[in-house]
Parts: sequence; structure tokens; C-alpha cells
Amino acid sequence: MSTKLGIGILGCGNISGAYMKLAPLFRGIEVRACADLNAAAAQARAEEFGLRAETVDELLSADDIDIVVNLTVPAAHFEVSQKALEAGKHVYSEKPFVLSVGEGQDLAALAAEKGLRVGSAPDTFLGGAHQLARHLIDTGAIGKVTSGTCFVQSPGMEMWHPNPDFFFKPGGGPILDLGPYYVSNLVQLLGPVKRVTAMSSSGSAERTITSEPRHGEKITVETPTTIHAVLEFHSGAQITYCASWDVWQHGHANMELYGRDGTLHVPDPNFFGGELRMTEKGSFVTIAEAWNHPFSKTNDRGRANYRTAGLADMALGILENRPHRCSLEFALHVVDVMTAILASGERGEFIDIKTGCDRPEALGPQAAQTLLI
Repeated sequence: MSTKLGIGILGCGNISGAYMKLAPLFRGIEVRACADLNAAAAQARAEEFGLRAETVDELLSADDIDIVVNLTVPAAHFEVSQKALEAGKHVYSEKPFVLSVGEGQDLAALAAEKGLRVGSAPDTFLGGAHQLARHLIDTGAIGKVTSGTCFVQSPGMEMWHPNPDFFFKPGGGPILDLGPYYVSNLVQLLGPVKRVTAMSSSGSAERTITSEPRHGEKITVETPTTIHAVLEFHSGAQITYCASWDVWQHGHANMELYGRDGTLHVPDPNFFGGELRMTEKGSFVTIAEAWNHPFSKTNDRGRANYRTAGLADMALGILENRPHRCSLEFALHVVDVMTAILASGERGEFIDIKTGCDRPEALGPQAAQTLLI
């Protein structure tokens, strides 16, 4: 039986380098080829990482490619994933998985018909800090979680990204771009969401690019850039979630969860590691239990970075005939929550979440180690 699945990366933009660089850390996967509508971009990545540069059609028909990693812009995720499934390939997509529940359900039906797997980023919730938070919640260290807060706020993406236009179009914005990290982590910690309510706005009608090479160009804003939401979970927890690209500075923590017996201060779910702090009642305590999680170890510019962990877990799930953690059902529920937040902001009403999912299986230190070479 094969011990490794061939990976083809479709989309050679900013994030592709992380997948190509980090994939060799993991069992079960081998990146073999890449493709992009911009042939020069594919060729450059291929030369950088020792891969084959192919056309999109060549990649989709290649016999040695088992999983297509969809790194195209969000508006193309559904179409590209659909084509990959139709070509007989498993699919792992960058976030957001799709832009509507209907698109996700169509992919689910097609995958089931073809007997194929679908997965989606983010996989940062598999990081050591977030899995320790999961362990503490599951073992009752802070009691039942009743409420919490999440804040992800900044001046915007046009200051650093070379082509930031899509961030400000439908399918972009801080909810669909950054929300997957926060909502995914909340769902893996607390379970599925029952209903949401939100208010939304845009700080300005256009943005000015200050990054290179397009410094000074204007972008028309076509999606909300500030959203204040409340998420009610089936567990009973109520979480306030604020996401904005209209804030220069703030003093809020990324994520705090309030239990009957204490508080968890959870680090930024955009990253795998970070400092997790806990209180018993009102006093901070040292988390005494050893937690030598491999996805907490610094390995990339002073941070723990293990992107492709979710992809490797999916590949090994296929090879070992077990569920994978970054599943279609999980990703679709996150999309349902995020699109409901945007709809609530437009309509000014509570919106019930139609989908559900199981919490992904926890990934403790030993289980995480089995993903690594």
C-alpha cells in the first residue's frame, strides 16, 4: 500500500510558498507539481522548490497527483475544487472553503458521488496552544464556558499585500478572510454555532494601496470592513466577535473564554503557537501539566508554523481510512457561520445556522507527532 500521496498545488501566489516549504516536514504527502494561470508564477515556484510547472489541465490529469491543493482567490475556490473533483482528485482548499453554503453542499454531493475527500484550511487550530486550550476545556479546568470575546482588528491589508484588491470585494473582508481562523478555533473548542447576530459597516468607500509595486492605486470597497457580531453556541456559550480593517490600534486580546471556574486567554488563532494563560477564579495560575506539543515549537521566523498539518492529516486519513480533522463538514459549518454574520449585518436580525458538525478529534502531542516525519 502507498505510504505517500502526490500533491499538486494550483495557484502559485503569496501563500503557496508556505505549503511548498513546510510540506516536507510531514508524513503522507509529497508536493510534485504546481500550476497557475500565470505560467511565469508557476515556473518561478517550480524552480524555487524543485517541482514540475504545469498548466492547470496538465495538473488535473496528472497520474501522480492524488490531492489538488486549491490556493486560488476565494471567488474561484468553488469552480476550481469542482473541476478537481470531476478530474478524480481529492481536494484541499485554502480558506475560505467556499463563499456560500450552497456551493459547499454541491461539492459535498460531488465528492460523495466520486468517493473522494475534501478538506480545507485553516489548520492553525491544530497548533499546540489551541490544542492545549481544547484539553483544558475538555477536562473542566475552567468549568463550563459561558461566554467570551474575540477581536481581530487592524488598519487593513493594502499596506503589505502586493495585490490586495480581492480583500475588499465580495468574498473578501475581515469576516471571510480572517474569520475562518477565529470561527474554526471557537467551533473546535466549543462545538457548533446555533445562531448569530451582527452589525456591519465600511470605514471608507475606497482604499489606497501603500504596498509595492502598486503604491498609490485606489481600490473600491465592496464588502463590509467592520463587523460586530454575537455568536450563540449549542453549548449555551455566547461569544462577542469583532473583526475590522478600520482600526489603527486597540488593546483587546485576540480571544478570551470565560468559564464558571476561570478564564482562558487564548493566543491569536491565526498562528499555531503563542502564550496560553489561565486563571482559577480571578488569579492567574501556571499550567503545570507538561504539554510538549510539537506544533508549539518555533520553526519559522520566531513563530511556530506548521501549515500543511491539515493537509497531511487528510492524506493520512485517506491512507489509514479514518476521518480527517479539517473536514468538509467542519469547513462548511464555519462558512455557514461567517456568511450568516454578513447576512445579519445587512438585514439587522438574528439568523439561525442551518448546518452542524462534530468537533474535530483533538490533536494532542502524541497524535501530532505521528503526522511528522
